[in-house]
Amino acid sequence: MKKLIVYTGIIAATVFSTANLAHAQEKKGISEQGKGAIIGGAGGAIVGGIIGHNVGGALIGGAVGAGGGYIIGNESRKAKEKKRIAAYRRAYYNKHGHYPNAYVYSKKRN
Repeated sequence: MKKLIVYTGIIAATVFSTANLAHAQEKKGISEQGKGAIIGGAGGAIVGGIIGHNVGGALIGGAVGAGGGYIIGNESRKAKEKKRIAAYRRAYYNKHGHYPNAYVYSKKRN
């Protein structure tokens, strides 16, 4: 009975591990904030380790660098978003002759 359970488990594990259970998913990359935090954290850890000559300096440098990198990445994302919106508004103006309205009224006012 034990052999039957073990063999069944091995067969089931083999079948499930070889089956293609992956679904089509959109692969998302790392955000601008995440990239900034990773780069800043790594750079801060290196500089903190060199200046502090110990692990504590590297940890503090990594934390400060990650925080600074996150802030810089966030500002970069905001700037890109601003440029994207400005480009959309320019294209809309060129096509329609006016900028998109913030508020669209469906009924005429008297």
